[in-house]
Amino acid sequence: MKLLEYADAEMMAIDLANVLAGELAGVLMHEERATLIVPGGSTPGPIFDALCAADLDWARVDVLLSDERWVPVEDARSNARLIAERLLTGRAAAARFVPYYTGAARPDEDLAEVETLLAPMLPASVALLGMGADMHTASLFPGAIGLAEALDSDAPILVPIHAPGVAEARVTLSARVLREALAVHVVVTGVQKREALERARKLLAEEAPIAAVLDVAVVHWAP
Repeated sequence: MKLLEYADAEMMAIDLANVLAGELAGVLMHEERATLIVPGGSTPGPIFDALCAADLDWARVDVLLSDERWVPVEDARSNARLIAERLLTGRAAAARFVPYYTGAARPDEDLAEVETLLAPMLPASVALLGMGADMHTASLFPGAIGLAEALDSDAPILVPIHAPGVAEARVTLSARVLREALAVHVVVTGVQKREALERARKLLAEEAPIAAVLDVAVVHWAP
């Protein structure tokens, strides 16, 4: 794990957006398309605000979510909605986005069809991930139903997840897919999450799912 520390979150957002844009541009120099994995949540919003203005050939970029709640895109909790509002705007509006929610009652009903769309886009060029204070990343939550499958080295691309105490189902890219990205970045803010990060470095992925990617990741932290 490589750890980069920033003076504040605003500086981190600008610098990290530049790094992501540079990595995507590098891939597009020798590949027809590039794939960017992005998280939901509030932390990456400022990064998206800066990244969407990057001078990239966005029409050749595929954008995938690290995970999604099984709710319609119109729902305020939808990660796809966040991406549409904060990232797929400006120059980045030309990117191709593949949503996971299909309208099926349960995610396991349609995931095979979604996976056929995702397979040609993998391995991802760049993965940007977040981390919760409980040491989860994507929808890889400690104690979740489906976590063991999502952490398996032979896991499918997408795995249904039922997190403890959460009513709606989720779907997540498996740890295998996240790890296989050519570049993996984890963004962390605040003292509480920094302490959680240090704990995770000493735990197994079953206890601290973020540990499944730390050995291949660059972690960006701001207070």
